[in-house]
Amino acid sequence: MSPTGALPASGRLHARAKEAGALSATPMSGAGPLQPLDVVVTRGDLVESTHRVHAAVVDADGALLDAVRDPAMVVWWRSCAKPFQVMPLLRSGGLDALDWGVDELALACASHGGEPEHVAVAARMLQSLGLEEGDLACGPHEPLASRGARLLREAGQRPSRLHNNCSGKHSAMLARARQLGIPTTGYEQVAHRVQQDCRRAVAEWTGVAGEALGVGVDGCGVSVFALPLANMALSYARLARAAGQGDDASRRVVSAMTGQPFLVGGTDRFDTLVMEAGGGNVICKIGAEGVHTFAIVDRGIGFALKVEDGSPRAQFPAVLALLDAYDALPRPLPDPLADFLRRPVRNTRGEQVGLIAVA
Repeated sequence: MSPTGALPASGRLHARAKEAGALSATPMSGAGPLQPLDVVVTRGDLVESTHRVHAAVVDADGALLDAVRDPAMVVWWRSCAKPFQVMPLLRSGGLDALDWGVDELALACASHGGEPEHVAVAARMLQSLGLEEGDLACGPHEPLASRGARLLREAGQRPSRLHNNCSGKHSAMLARARQLGIPTTGYEQVAHRVQQDCRRAVAEWTGVAGEALGVGVDGCGVSVFALPLANMALSYARLARAAGQGDDASRRVVSAMTGQPFLVGGTDRFDTLVMEAGGGNVICKIGAEGVHTFAIVDRGIGFALKVEDGSPRAQFPAVLALLDAYDALPRPLPDPLADFLRRPVRNTRGEQVGLIAVA
C-alpha cells in the first residue's frame, strides 16, 4: 500500500506551499477549534518574550483541516522524517533478514536520549552488521536525557557516536547499504543510493516531488529535507491511516514507536511522555529548531508545527495545545507531561518568577 492523493509538485522550492507541491493553504470550512498558538514567556505580570508558531492540521486525503499562521511555510523537517527514512529497509525485507525487531525499528525512528538502553540497542544493530561505532557517520554528543548524561559522568566515560540521538537511524542506513551490496563508506552523502532511497520515500509520503524537496545536511550528517508544513502533516496522517488499513510497514512503524516510546525518546523526554499518555493512539516525533510532526492514529489526522525562532521551550506547549484541541490526550495531563504545558520560569534560588505557556 502506498500513500495516494498527492498534489503535483513544481520543480522549484519557494517559501510558499503552492509553489512546492503543497496542499491548499486555506482551511476547510468547519475546520477544527484552533486558536493562535503563540507561546509567551512571562516574568511577573509582564510578557517578556513571545514565540510565533505556525501549524497545519491535515487528514489522510490531503484536506487542510485547520491552520495557524502559515501552513504553507517551507522549513527543514529534521528528525521528524525518520519514520519514512527507514521505510526502504523495512519494505524491502531488510529489517527481517537481520532478525531485527521492534526495538531496532523504534530506535531507527528515534531521537533517543543516549541512555544505556539506547546505546545497547544501537551497539547490537552494528554488531549484527559486522560493523562498529566508527562506521557511524554521526558524531558523538552528550546524551540528551539528563539520566543518560548523569550515568555517563558517573561511569567516568565520554560520549561516543552510539550516544548520538540519531545512532539508530544511522545503523539502519548502514543496514540498507549492506542489503543493497554497496559500499557503506559515504552512506551519508547525498548522492549515495541510501540517501536517494530516503529522498524517494519522503517524496512518496509527503506528496512533494523528489526534485522539489529542498535538500541539505542534517545535524547528524545525512540528508535533511525542506518542505511545507502541510505536507509534513499529510505524511503522518497517511502513515496513521495506512497502519489502520493493514499496511504492514506502516503498522510496524506505528506499533514500534507507540509500543516502545522509551526507545524513541527516553526518561522524561517529551515524545515518550506524549505517546505514553496517548495510550498508543498518538505517534509523535520531535525535530530540531522547533519542528514537530505527530498524528492521532485512529482518526488519521496529521499535525505539523514550527516555532518560528526555533525555540524548543515553545514547541512543547504548542504541541500539547494542538493535541488538546483535538481531544487526543487525557485531561488533566499526567505528570510530568503537564509540566511541559505550563513550565515555570525560575531564578537561581529556585523561586518561580514567571511562566512559559501558550498565550
